[in-house]
Amino acid sequence: MSHDQLTRCMQAEAQARGFTLDAAQLSACSVLHTVYEQCVKRSSPFPPVPLLRRLLRSAPAVTPVKGVYLYGGVGRGKSFVMNAFFSCMPLEQKQRIHFHRFMADVHARLTELKGCENPLMVVARDIARSVRLLCLDEFHIADITDAMLIRGLMQGLFDHGVFVVITSNTPPDDLYRNGLQREQFLPTIALLKQSMAMVPFDSDVDYRLAFDPQSADISALPEAFTAMAEGRVDQKISLEIAGRAITARCLADGAAWFDFHELCTGARGKADYIELANRFHTICLSGVPRFDQHSPAQARRFMWLIDEFYDRGIKLIFPEGIPAVHFDHAGILDGAFARVLSRLVEMQSPHFSNRAED
Repeated sequence: MSHDQLTRCMQAEAQARGFTLDAAQLSACSVLHTVYEQCVKRSSPFPPVPLLRRLLRSAPAVTPVKGVYLYGGVGRGKSFVMNAFFSCMPLEQKQRIHFHRFMADVHARLTELKGCENPLMVVARDIARSVRLLCLDEFHIADITDAMLIRGLMQGLFDHGVFVVITSNTPPDDLYRNGLQREQFLPTIALLKQSMAMVPFDSDVDYRLAFDPQSADISALPEAFTAMAEGRVDQKISLEIAGRAITARCLADGAAWFDFHELCTGARGKADYIELANRFHTICLSGVPRFDQHSPAQARRFMWLIDEFYDRGIKLIFPEGIPAVHFDHAGILDGAFARVLSRLVEMQSPHFSNRAED
């Protein structure tokens, strides 16, 4: 596939969504074509040894691109570009996954490998056996455990020939900026910048908000929970999610209704939201509070919940309606919380509802 063919394929994906690629997205297409070419070369048979030696002697000393890092503000089309590239990539050995879910899987594998020498390299090798192209959406380092793991993991993936495409709201130099023992994370930043092509998305347009040009506030979805649920509705049901009890106000086949405090306070984390997304196609959430600088823990859990549900196409209903004032401190969590409002707007659009039903 030539550069033009890849661009046309990605343009077609964009047109199906009702827009055309902007300058930053077209620039990303060019860089991603480099990854495409290297993936294809890696899958091609090696030339005979004498020819290979001649090629190596005559080849210029060029550091190969091992991945692409797409970064910029919320709603700038980073995830769309990565997803379109993933769809257009004629490769069976590929995986697209949200970064939270990817790290949850890595932690589970490390637990199984406890006592093994250099377990991160074992995990990277195991991933490389079935994945040549790995697309990680919403790369964000929020805790010291992931900060200490990610350098060895990324190095292992690169060493085993996995090409990595990342989307992030954060420029590499700003990753884990206020994190504990951040100086130990700086070599990770250096590794990413050395190994990956950096592509900024600096458009002023938030394409998610463009779904509703009349208003950027959040309004309640009109459907009631009972209209969404199919079959019998049970009330006050205790569920075991990720090894912990969570009480649902109502439960039906494929749908559940929770209070905010059940999902976003106490000992809740990414694993809970991954399992909920595995179990339910529709979730109703009551009692969402106003977030501000005094509630970072709740805001962080809510952001994780939204990221997972958005990524999995889960229908999310707010029975009381969620006014925009709930999110008037978008700068909390070092600005990462800003994407929550943007994603919620898209999650209530007809486009997202159609996606969830596919």
